[in-house]
Amino acid sequence: MIAVGLVLAGVAAAIHGYVFVMESLTWTSPRTRATFGTSPDEAAATKELAFNQGFYNLFLAVLVVLGIVLYAADRRDVGLTLVVAGAGSMAAAGVVLLVSSPSKARAALVQLVPPALGVLAVVVGLTA
Repeated sequence: MIAVGLVLAGVAAAIHGYVFVMESLTWTSPRTRATFGTSPDEAAATKELAFNQGFYNLFLAVLVVLGIVLYAADRRDVGLTLVVAGAGSMAAAGVVLLVSSPSKARAALVQLVPPALGVLAVVVGLTA
């Protein structure tokens, strides 16, 4: 079950890596603006905020990937701690988005479900 949790956490890390690219590197591009539903003026006005938010997503992804690598390198205690901390933070941020902006429920669920299931699978695997 831990392996399933690590795969789900890895999927969550990949999603957050992609979000980093959109928020920090391509925020004002037409495709990214369409994804986030922003106008050219809105994207220009929020570019600095999005840049910062993108790095937040990148740091969470790096935390999870590092945890997976450490787990695979037989540093299971440290690895799982990083995976649970990183993926748990991703899931918590998804809950915040869902509660604060119900109109963005789809995005919140994409951000929330894979890491939450990953954490759940890891915890179940540890208790089995």
